[in-house]
Amino acid sequence: MSTLINVKDDAAVRLITINRPEKKNALKQEMYAGMISALTAANSSPHIRACVITGSGEYFTSGNDLADFAAQSGDGGATPAAEFPRVLATMEKPILVAVNGPAVGVGVTMLLQCDLAYAADSATFRAPFVDLALVPEGASGLLAPTALGTMKANQLLLLAETWGAAEAANAGLVAGVFAKSILLDEVMARAHKIAAKAPAAMRASKALLGHNRAQTLAFIEHAHKIFSDRIASEEFAEAASAFMIRRPADFSRFT
Repeated sequence: MSTLINVKDDAAVRLITINRPEKKNALKQEMYAGMISALTAANSSPHIRACVITGSGEYFTSGNDLADFAAQSGDGGATPAAEFPRVLATMEKPILVAVNGPAVGVGVTMLLQCDLAYAADSATFRAPFVDLALVPEGASGLLAPTALGTMKANQLLLLAETWGAAEAANAGLVAGVFAKSILLDEVMARAHKIAAKAPAAMRASKALLGHNRAQTLAFIEHAHKIFSDRIASEEFAEAASAFMIRRPADFSRFT
């Protein structure tokens, strides 16, 4: 497992920490692979009953490492990043998230596939996919309008507005807000409360609440195809080039 993903079991709760603070916890493919390994092992373990995901340092995650993604061929092949939303969609055990700081891109969209998310009062949320000539990844295009309402989903995914923690809570993206100093303790306490409940009943209840799993998985496949096409596009090449040298992207020549 990548050293950029730390895994620690606290009784029946698995804590997964994104650990690349010097790069604002930007996610590389190996980091997705590490999270997948930790989650799938937890799902099959009789000893783990809940998982918590958080970030180290000031950021939850600044999203995908753009250089890592720009190096992809865009041929639609399987990658750990593509597999990650599928793993979230098929987890039988609850996943909680402690958003300890700014969440960008997948740091926002993954919350829609987790069971409970809480934010530090200093956290911010932004999903700039269209700004990067991409599309919302995973199941977010399906789940965001249902969870947030169409207009709020469009503000988040089309307008790419930045939300503070209070706005994210009011919209229903997170379940609550805590001071950063107590956030992880509060989330771990809730994870332990879940872990103490009847495990089979918990799995069955989660399955009922996520009864549209087949639709979600089908949507993930559809979104992945479009996302892969976007990575191979000239628009994304312009966006990536602009990002690397910190200039505004110019999409005026595209139709």
